[in-house]
Amino acid sequence: MKATLLTLACLSCAMTNGFTQTIYRVSETAGEFLVRAPDARAGGMGHAGTATSGDANSAFWNVGKLTDAPGNFGASATYSPWMPYIMNNVWLGYATGYKKLGKGQVVGASVQYFNEPVMISVPTLSSGEDIALSGSYAKQLGGHFSAGVTLKYVSSNLGGNVIVSGNTLKPARAVAGDIGFYYKSHSSDVDGHENMTWTAGATLVNIGPKMSYGAGYEYFLPTTLRLGGGLSYTANGQHKLNVTAEAGKLLVPTPVPGRNVNQKPYLEGILQSFSDAPGGFKEEMQEIVVSMGAEYWYRNRFALRGGYHAENKEKGNRKFFTTGAGVRFLKHYSLDFAYLIPTDPGSAMKNMYKVSASVDF
Repeated sequence: MKATLLTLACLSCAMTNGFTQTIYRVSETAGEFLVRAPDARAGGMGHAGTATSGDANSAFWNVGKLTDAPGNFGASATYSPWMPYIMNNVWLGYATGYKKLGKGQVVGASVQYFNEPVMISVPTLSSGEDIALSGSYAKQLGGHFSAGVTLKYVSSNLGGNVIVSGNTLKPARAVAGDIGFYYKSHSSDVDGHENMTWTAGATLVNIGPKMSYGAGYEYFLPTTLRLGGGLSYTANGQHKLNVTAEAGKLLVPTPVPGRNVNQKPYLEGILQSFSDAPGGFKEEMQEIVVSMGAEYWYRNRFALRGGYHAENKEKGNRKFFTTGAGVRFLKHYSLDFAYLIPTDPGSAMKNMYKVSASVDF
């Protein structure tokens, strides 16, 4: 594990395995917080959200889902401690809101914050700050399809204390974008007592140039492709069951021993990420992360959730179950909670949770 840049995925990958397993060809990126599940609903469903129904947090998972969000206006805020089992006062925060316009159009904005742990020297840690400010637009494209785009400003500041080869690393900045597509189809029986809804989603997120910390330390953003599907069944207007599954792949160069793959041009790195793994097709498939989850609602007031998230053991080995619950009250307000249960009892991801508060009108 590199001792200089804890922020660039090394810590989260190694600590997840309790420092007991060897990590093979795990891609390093800048702004890794951009792909961490920010909200408690998806957090309780295995970190799957690409093809679930729309809500205030849609812009993160699939900006195309914003048209499916309830009401004409909505907002949500989430707090999530990061690896509290081994670190204090490290957390991820997310706040987002949307406003529906005429003709199936929606605009949204969000801010994502992470107070980054930074290793100055072994074992001394300092604290940096990562932040992303985003603006989104989505539009209904007929009865079943919708699409959207997001533009974001990303800043990663290691705190000014990290020195590599005599050079102090500087804050890194970038402008990036997301694009998302969402499909939804609905059917019901003659009496309207039972309803079925099918959904599908596709997103390409964090599309943008590499971020440079100076001194030759340049890293790709975590550009990610996600594909997902979902099914929702409602009975007697009281019981609703939602299930979803998705797969994601990081579109950055696969690390190669003795070579700095981060020197590749940005577009070349993305295009070659489908075929550049030294282990060939087998290793490319190992880079796919799978998430799945289920959600049960009673009278649209109380929710129970569960899920599973799996990553190949040679690509980080982050495997965990999730559980969660939600309550909706006074028609417009919601509270949600999620808890992560790693499959490895020695994992540093123990005791991680998320709390979200939402409103829509």
